[in-house]
Amino acid sequence: MRSSVHDILPPNVRKSLKKLGSDIAIARKKRQITCSMMAERIGVSEGTYLRVEEGNPTVSLGIYAMTFFVLGFGNIFGHIIDSRNDEQGLILDEERLPQRVRVKKGPSKL
Repeated sequence: MRSSVHDILPPNVRKSLKKLGSDIAIARKKRQITCSMMAERIGVSEGTYLRVEEGNPTVSLGIYAMTFFVLGFGNIFGHIIDSRNDEQGLILDEERLPQRVRVKKGPSKL
């Protein structure tokens, strides 16, 4: 049975997942690791690992993370949406800045 995720994913997201799967396959082959070796190292069935190389969106993020770890990419997920590199978020933060800053009147602390 096909998941509804396939039906709702925008075409550009599907395409990027397929490219990711292809890139994973290339990285595995460069390291001369078989699919069955990858599956064993990740702790999944070979069929599940093959879905990773297909870029299947129903494979859990944890399995993709383990795949990157086994291939030597370490903590790649920790840098994908780093707030320091979030250009859209930085623009939104700047738009929310107040026009003026007022100091509250009260007892002096000097």
